[in-house]
Amino acid sequence: MKIMKLIKHYTTKDKKYFKYEVVIPNDKVKEAGLNEKDELRIDIKKGELRLRKK
Repeated sequence: MKIMKLIKHYTTKDKKYFKYEVVIPNDKVKEAGLNEKDELRIDIKKGELRLRKK
């Protein structure tokens, strides 16, 4: 299991708000069969966050 960090960014483009980013290691992206422009759906259950191809 690889450990990743949740990064919080403050943006001032148009509206001021926070956004969050997680960097996924290249090997895990390839293992999941994801590509750079893929849209992802987010599912949340009992403290877990799951990303799926849309």
